[in-house]
Amino acid sequence: LDRLERKFRGAGISNITLYIVLGQAFFYVAAYSGRLDVSRMLMVPALVLQGEWWRLIAFIFIPPSASLIWVFFGLYFFYMMGSALEGHWGAFRYNVFLLLGYVITVAVSFVLPNTAATNIFIGASVFLAFAHLYPDFTIYLFFILPVKIKWLALLTWIGYGISLITGGWHTRVYVLASVANYLIFFGRDITWRIRSGQRKMTEQAR
Repeated sequence: LDRLERKFRGAGISNITLYIVLGQAFFYVAAYSGRLDVSRMLMVPALVLQGEWWRLIAFIFIPPSASLIWVFFGLYFFYMMGSALEGHWGAFRYNVFLLLGYVITVAVSFVLPNTAATNIFIGASVFLAFAHLYPDFTIYLFFILPVKIKWLALLTWIGYGISLITGGWHTRVYVLASVANYLIFFGRDITWRIRSGQRKMTEQAR
């Protein structure tokens, strides 16, 4: 990735999170006004193979909720996290992170051609990446309860773990797909932290 970044320095779409948010807001208004059936945006490979090619792109812009207030906060939170990641990594690396999430989600959906894939897994990977880089960032649940984002990320990981243990094979595939780009980007750092923790435990045990 470092080599690619040096080779394609300056490449990438700046403020790509803003375009995604604006697209989701536009389609929310279209769906709310009755001019759009959101089900026609879902990524269903069997339908793509029948000629509904727009689903390959449209599913990225599916609104995060049907509720106006949750759409507002969902889009705001996604924009805030995505902008922070782009500011930390730069446009190129952040674009690659999103592209990996997109490609892996689409690829997995073709393994399960009769199921509908949404952008929720891409959004979840952005959330986990943000929590990894900014673990002490505090959000206020219901505008009252302060919670550090690392604890919400921990709950997310626990939920993924439960899904891997109790879910069907298609659930497991989607869970692995949803964290694949995260693991590609942070795998080395996670491995280093584990080894560092093991060394500290060994030294303390002596």
